[in-house]
Amino acid sequence: MNNNVKFKGPMKHFMRWPLYLSALVMLLDLLVFIVSVKAGILVSVGTVIYIFIAVKLFRYHKPLIINDMIAFANQYDVVEKRMLEELALPYAIMDMEGRMIWSNRIFSEITGRDQFYKKNISTVFPDITPDKLPVAEEQEISEMSTHFGERIYRVSMQRVTMGEVVSHADILENLSQNVSLIAMYLYDETELKEYIQKNEDNKLVVALAYLDNYEEALESVEDVRRSLLIALIDRKITKYFSNFDGLVKKLEKDKYLLIMRQSSLETLKEQRFHILDEVKTVNIGNEMAVTLSIGVGLNASTYIQNYEYSRIAIEMALGRGGDQVVIKNGNNITYIGGKAQQMEKSTRVKARVKAQALKEFMSTKDRVVVMGHKITDVDALGAGIGIYRAGKTLGKPVHIVINDPTTSIRPLMSGFMENPDYEPSMFVDSNQAKELVDNNTVVIVVDTNKPSYTECQDLLYMTKTIVVLDHHRRGSEVIQNAVLSYVEPYASSSCEMIAEILQYFADGLKLRSIEADCIYAGIMIDTNNFTTRAGVRTFEAAAFLRRCGADVTRVRKMLRDNIDSYKARAEAVRTAEIYRDYFAIARCPSEGLESPTVVGAQAANELLNIAGVKASFVLTSYNNEVYISARAIDEVNVQVMMERMGGGGHLNIAGAQVKDTMDETERMLKEIIDQLYQEGEREK
Repeated sequence: MNNNVKFKGPMKHFMRWPLYLSALVMLLDLLVFIVSVKAGILVSVGTVIYIFIAVKLFRYHKPLIINDMIAFANQYDVVEKRMLEELALPYAIMDMEGRMIWSNRIFSEITGRDQFYKKNISTVFPDITPDKLPVAEEQEISEMSTHFGERIYRVSMQRVTMGEVVSHADILENLSQNVSLIAMYLYDETELKEYIQKNEDNKLVVALAYLDNYEEALESVEDVRRSLLIALIDRKITKYFSNFDGLVKKLEKDKYLLIMRQSSLETLKEQRFHILDEVKTVNIGNEMAVTLSIGVGLNASTYIQNYEYSRIAIEMALGRGGDQVVIKNGNNITYIGGKAQQMEKSTRVKARVKAQALKEFMSTKDRVVVMGHKITDVDALGAGIGIYRAGKTLGKPVHIVINDPTTSIRPLMSGFMENPDYEPSMFVDSNQAKELVDNNTVVIVVDTNKPSYTECQDLLYMTKTIVVLDHHRRGSEVIQNAVLSYVEPYASSSCEMIAEILQYFADGLKLRSIEADCIYAGIMIDTNNFTTRAGVRTFEAAAFLRRCGADVTRVRKMLRDNIDSYKARAEAVRTAEIYRDYFAIARCPSEGLESPTVVGAQAANELLNIAGVKASFVLTSYNNEVYISARAIDEVNVQVMMERMGGGGHLNIAGAQVKDTMDETERMLKEIIDQLYQEGEREK
């Protein structure tokens, strides 16, 4: 049978090389005949003998070679399988659903499963779910990391198409040529991951720690005890960070530079930075507890950049009220603490300094443009009116940007729009404001410090002179390059801050009664009639406005609701759900209301009057978004909750805007409440 087998291709030419050589010998024989006939005859005899022997050898060895090749072909499949089985790399084959078909020996040893284990791969590696498999048409290779026992493996899964094999199959019919299998490889990366983790753990972390109320605390202590108080605080801070392999260097009397490893920082985060509470326990007769703020910077490209991150973080911590830790990890910012109400500053020196700085900036520009946050409320309007009067005192044209006046501010605005003493261009919209603003214009932002929340964000990029006056805590999004930023979270409202500034702005400044009414109304709204976050300076500002002609009765009349708003507020309270015994969650109807977000905020205030409620959340659907008004009395930090939903505010007054459905927003809110319970973030 073997004699009928014929070679082809390179093997055919290889086997015929003696015949090709015979032709060469015959050519040489011919050349010899030309030289000598006798020599030619002799060579011819040798040529015949050579050809005879070559043919005999070819016929003798051909069957032997064919038999060896057939034997090799029969054993090749066994050899190939043996090689895969003994491959040092863990290897397995699965179908497209992830069901295992076969694995090699080392894979079986690692997983403890038989080589012909037939169950799904997820029973071995739970992390390899069906969505991780390379099943999509454009996806051929899928990689992921997983743990198995104490080892870490990089799993590489490759889709292998069996189309050509199927097309040549003689025993199968109507079988799709898209049949595929998944080949899986395991790469042990345990040591690599360990070295990477060690490198991460040993990265340098720079932090700045400031004592928030250093001067105020010392003033409440006898002179002979002040050095003892300072020494106790220094010792507590140094000892605390030394326990975590940290280096503490005192820069000034109330400022410290901290250097530590990133692994130490992770431990401190897990412990929620107990030093914040430990510093407060230092008491040698001081009436005011000392609080600490820490700004941490890490994962920058250089050590200098890490320090810059820490400086930005400490500014944010102080701008948010202090008594907290702000961690800036690249573009990510984490807040820890910040649950206590910031102490109100007894001195108004800062207000006087800011007032003089504001006067200088306004004096050097040709025009003043004021804007608050979107959906301008009474506080933003009142602050804008105060800036208007300050600008007019300097003889500057002033414009207040308001796009869509709500029902809460229309009664206040009408008093100015119908008064011939005020020019028609006092209130402008965004388009009109863009035509007015240039480099000779000072843009003053009130009642917000987030650029995306302003009435017209484009104005911030049309001038280099930007002033920010706000009482909300700073978040990760801030207005950049402001020439003057006066953000005081302890203040009850922006109107309170403006009232203080006006007292130091200029000697000839006089507020008119209608202007004083508007600023007074802003304080009333944000303090809920002086019941929330009203401090000594709040009443001093109110007293100043009263002296300027503010009338409580007149303000109350302007702030009254219509019957539809009152019914909507009552409906929200009626349908409120008490979640986890302490949280009131309600939905405010918005149909037929001109300013549903204002009604939602009022409903949130009303819900706090219910016994046992520690925080209230009212969800209002408006302009394809869900507006959340969050309120608390003193035990819950609603600001932290709203920040997790993209908003912000104060500890007990906050809000957020979510582009989602009402049901989904409520679900997210409940999840955040559950998370705070688990993390222990709830106020104590």
